[in-house]
Amino acid sequence: MSDAPPKVLVPADDLRVFSAALLEKGGLSAEHAATTADVFVWAALRGVDSHGIARVPAYLDLLAKGVANARAEMKVESTTPAAAVLYADRAPGPVALSAAAEEAVTRARTTGIASVGVRETVHTGAIGYYVSKIADQGLVGIGFVAGMPNMGYTGVQGVAVATSPLAIAVPSESREPLLLDMATATIALGKIRQAKASGTPLPEGAAAAEDGTPTTDPAAAVMPLPLGGAKGSGMSLAFEILTSVLVGAPIFAAFHGDAPNSRKHRQNALLIAVDPAAFGGTETFTQGVDATLNMLKGLPVAEGADDIYYPGERSAMVAAERGAKGIPVPAKVWRELADRAAELGSEVPS
Repeated sequence: MSDAPPKVLVPADDLRVFSAALLEKGGLSAEHAATTADVFVWAALRGVDSHGIARVPAYLDLLAKGVANARAEMKVESTTPAAAVLYADRAPGPVALSAAAEEAVTRARTTGIASVGVRETVHTGAIGYYVSKIADQGLVGIGFVAGMPNMGYTGVQGVAVATSPLAIAVPSESREPLLLDMATATIALGKIRQAKASGTPLPEGAAAAEDGTPTTDPAAAVMPLPLGGAKGSGMSLAFEILTSVLVGAPIFAAFHGDAPNSRKHRQNALLIAVDPAAFGGTETFTQGVDATLNMLKGLPVAEGADDIYYPGERSAMVAAERGAKGIPVPAKVWRELADRAAELGSEVPS
């Protein structure tokens, strides 16, 4: 018999409307609230619950405290057709990066490749969402994000770099898009918190104590370690340069140099859109992607494996199942959402 806590099954559309209503009550415009809710529900549908509906209360807090700017005045500046910087004015990440993805696609239609840097946003959420939006338009989407240092760096004592993620989405002819969405950390901070609460030992090499010593003791762990050691930490540093430094809003150097406001939460990003039409044709490309994925799926299955999956395939299967049956929301999260709804005067789906 399972002793897992109960969950509430909620249709995706209901969850999207409910989340948007809460976020609008929290100060966002109706349009921005809907955009932000869509990012959360997309993540929840795909089984990425750490970035799903549980984020709504956290965003309400960010808005209430003024960490996130509910009425951000975003602007796009550009000196060349293929590149631009979106000044986010501390807008929530879903708002800023959705706008950046749209801008990148529009420019790439003309220039073949286009990149949009996002300067000073607040918590970007699941970055796979934004590159997927680019792939939905038939283009390849690539995204990098850098944030506040919260992870170790090979050879450094203590916290050094961020668990900065990378995402790539590639459209296919007949299959779900390939979606690689990964952090540069071995384990998420949320997983460390969960292990701490349950007393469950952490995997070897996944986390470290405050002085940087690797530990499996969840009570002693305060930060994740980089994925693949020097590879993960090097990627994180590179993403800081490709995002924060590129748009003139360095986080790493300011944080470790104790610059004014250096500990204020913020993130930067870079989204790139690549139009296959500029490289020989969209149809030829997507057919080639199909052939590649089909070849992978046709390789011999290793002993003990149930099947061969390409990046994003399993999460797409989860999305199809949850789309049909509803999204399972932990009872604790549902109660918190209901409490927030009561505070804000919003209705809870029956």
